[in-house]
Amino acid sequence: MRGTLRRDGEAVSPVIATVLLLAITVMLSSMVFVLMQGALTTVEKAPPQATVSVRALDNGFHVVRITSLDQSIDPARLKFDLQPSNLTESVPIRGQVSGDDVYGVVGSNVSFHDRDAGYSVTQGDYFVIDSQTIGSDDGTWRFRLIEESAGVLLIDVSLPAMR
Repeated sequence: MRGTLRRDGEAVSPVIATVLLLAITVMLSSMVFVLMQGALTTVEKAPPQATVSVRALDNGFHVVRITSLDQSIDPARLKFDLQPSNLTESVPIRGQVSGDDVYGVVGSNVSFHDRDAGYSVTQGDYFVIDSQTIGSDDGTWRFRLIEESAGVLLIDVSLPAMR
C-alpha cells in the first residue's frame, strides 16, 4: 500500500513568525546601538603631564628642561610664572611662552627654546632663566608653567640656589 503525501501550505504558525520577527528586530537594533555608542559619546582629551629637570649654571642662569611630556602643546596656550617665596621683597615675573620677548629669544630674563623648532612645546625643550639679573639665584624662587585652556599646572619646581 502506498501512502499519500499531504502538503501543507503554511510552514510555521503566524504567532511563531511574529515572535521571530520581533526577536530579529530587537537584536539588530541593539547591535546598531552598540556600534554607534562609541560615536555618540565625546571623549575629552586628558590634561597634559610633564616632568622637568632644573640645573643651576655657574654663569648665573637656571635651565629648566622638559624631560617628559605626554603630548605636544601649542606655546600660545602656556604661561609661565616665576615667583619668589616672599612677595613683599620681589615682584613675580609672568608671561606667555609664545611672547615675542620669550619664545626663542636669547638674552631675555626668561626665554623658551624650542629644540625641534616645530612651534610646539615637547620633550627636550627648555627654559633659560637669567637668575643673577632678576635676583632669583638665592634658592627661594619657584617656576610654574600653566596650560591656560585646561587650567592645568604642568610644572611647579623650585629653583636651586646658585653656588
